[in-house]
Amino acid sequence: MQRKIQLFATCLIDTLRPETGEAVVNVLRRAGLVVTFPQGQTCCGQPAFNAGMRAEAREMARHTIATFEADPAPVVVPSGSCAAMLRHGYPELFADDPQWLPRAQVLAARTFEFTEFLVDELGIVDVGAYFPHKITYHASCHLLRGLGVDRQPRALLAALRGAELVELPAVEECCGFGGVFSVEHPEISAEMLKRKINNIKNTAASTIVVGDTGCLLHINGGLHRSGLPQRVVHIAEVLASVES
Repeated sequence: MQRKIQLFATCLIDTLRPETGEAVVNVLRRAGLVVTFPQGQTCCGQPAFNAGMRAEAREMARHTIATFEADPAPVVVPSGSCAAMLRHGYPELFADDPQWLPRAQVLAARTFEFTEFLVDELGIVDVGAYFPHKITYHASCHLLRGLGVDRQPRALLAALRGAELVELPAVEECCGFGGVFSVEHPEISAEMLKRKINNIKNTAASTIVVGDTGCLLHINGGLHRSGLPQRVVHIAEVLASVES
């Protein structure tokens, strides 16, 4: 019997990068999984949470918990920030709520970031992908520091056929997005992005791979405004590529 997972698509992917969601599904199906998509899913509540709007964040968290607890299958999230919200933010939100805390903890325990699930849960590193380009990897903040996921995406990228993987200078530095941070502190965000783009230029890589769509949109916007040819893609899009 095939193993089943529930996909939590995230707002940014659903709204702005549907091709990333399609790539995630393709990779998971190629790994032999049955992918389900609970129709009731909405925002995880992270923007409200980060802005200090805890009541609004709890309302969205309760909805998400109820949506995904109907099925005991693991929840796979192609975003370090949203996965961190479900895993760490929800238990914090309901720390003093004896009714919702256990439900939040159950969901947190079976929530996995996309690359984490492939490598740690399925034991898969080589997904049969072919990507004949020079690439570099940007470690997004929530994925690296919020979840401690770094080895997994690197292992998947190292197994890519045809790819040349080069290290990004200051790889652990934030790109400047940070969700509401880029709105509340635009000048600081812009300077952080400028530094990130300079480091990208120094790699001479044509493709920058990330695990969070927020970083993808932010860095791509900076590259476009700078007139640079490099592009940023989600790691799922790279892993979904196959030799024609």
